[in-house]
Amino acid sequence: MYYVGPDRIVRLVRESGDELPEGSSVVVGLVTAGPVCPVERDPPDPACAPRAVEGAVLVVTDSTGREVARVRSAAGGRYEIRLQPGAYEMTPQPVEGLMGTPGPIPLRVTGPSEVPQRVDVGYDTGIR
Repeated sequence: MYYVGPDRIVRLVRESGDELPEGSSVVVGLVTAGPVCPVERDPPDPACAPRAVEGAVLVVTDSTGREVARVRSAAGGRYEIRLQPGAYEMTPQPVEGLMGTPGPIPLRVTGPSEVPQRVDVGYDTGIR
């Protein structure tokens, strides 16, 4: 399990589960929705920061379009996917109550790494 601190640095909290397959890598990220306030201010108001989205489904397909992974964001909007090296596309699915669904996000996993690759996903609340 990884933790993303307020400084936006990913840190390993604990390891559990099956060993990663030889050569695989981990992709982690945060799923958020914004804006949450109708008027942005400079400097930004912390109360208007994008909010975490729990339960967002992210589908990962390989270069042939075959689904290779599906993950649901956890509490705090966090997700984690284990992938073999290769080219992928992560497609966020619509979330009830949010107006804008992000388009597909290209992913490239180059090889095994002890540092997770970070890919954040942002939904649009529709607030203007």
